[in-house]
Amino acid sequence: MTNQFSKSPQSNAIDNTGFSPNSSAEGGRLTNKDGRINLRKSGVPLYERISIYHSLLNMNPVAFTLTVFAVYTCLNLSFAALYYSIGIVHLNGTHPEGNFVGDFLQAFFFSSQTLTTVGYGHISPSNFVTNVVASLESFIGIMSFALVTGMFYARFSRPKAYIRFSPSLLVAPFKGGRALMFRLATYKNNHLTDADAQVTIAVHVEEDGKTVTKFYPLPLEINHINSLALSWTIVHPLDDNSPLRDYTKQDFMDCKIEMMITIKAFDDHFSNTVQQRTSYTQDELVYGAKFLPMYARSEDGHYTNLMLEKINLYEKVTLIA
Repeated sequence: MTNQFSKSPQSNAIDNTGFSPNSSAEGGRLTNKDGRINLRKSGVPLYERISIYHSLLNMNPVAFTLTVFAVYTCLNLSFAALYYSIGIVHLNGTHPEGNFVGDFLQAFFFSSQTLTTVGYGHISPSNFVTNVVASLESFIGIMSFALVTGMFYARFSRPKAYIRFSPSLLVAPFKGGRALMFRLATYKNNHLTDADAQVTIAVHVEEDGKTVTKFYPLPLEINHINSLALSWTIVHPLDDNSPLRDYTKQDFMDCKIEMMITIKAFDDHFSNTVQQRTSYTQDELVYGAKFLPMYARSEDGHYTNLMLEKINLYEKVTLIA
């Protein structure tokens, strides 16, 4: 049975993280594994707090494609309903079938040709009203496809770090003592340089009968590397400079903490600075383990093989404390 709160670290907390020290106001972890802040906003209408551009930009590719297809279909259905209500007899080249499905489908396919400005010429509007509707649809089609093209380009050209983190956070042996460690590597064919790491730990403690969250910056063995070519094991030594230096194995097993990570680097392909965030909680902590190598020389000796499937490969070890 674990305790609800961690013991207070022996260090001075910081208060400029942007998060609240009031633990009772928090829901779950502060930062999700994908780096997004675990936060929902309310108090204003949905249309004010939702940015369509940011939502479409952050949407996964399948959802984005389905959204574009749904909007395209809804526009065609709306204009097909207008053409049908006017009467498809006012569309030259149609063959009224006297039933809703057949006539509506002809109006729908004419709408799709007009919206995309394909213009096969088989069907054309024949009176003033249908010409007005077709002109309006052509204008909306030009504008909407320009917007969709812009969104596709923005998603394609958006700078992204493409960093994969080890699912586990280890308490591992380090220079005769202990250290917190996690591992990361880039998984695309991009190259990152001038990489910086910043780690902050949130510790939930009880003081004066109240639950509070205290934030501590964790000094790293190395917080900057010139090139992120292979994997990078980020190490926080549990020495005299660590706020967690007095944590025993039982403290780590019983603690309620969250370690928030920010990685910034320069991508020479994008010629821009990229960043990626993630976090670890006590549920992802493994006490008494060390990472095993995840890269080796190729069999022919011509290149180094970085095995991304081994990013979380570790073995259990015995620690002194």
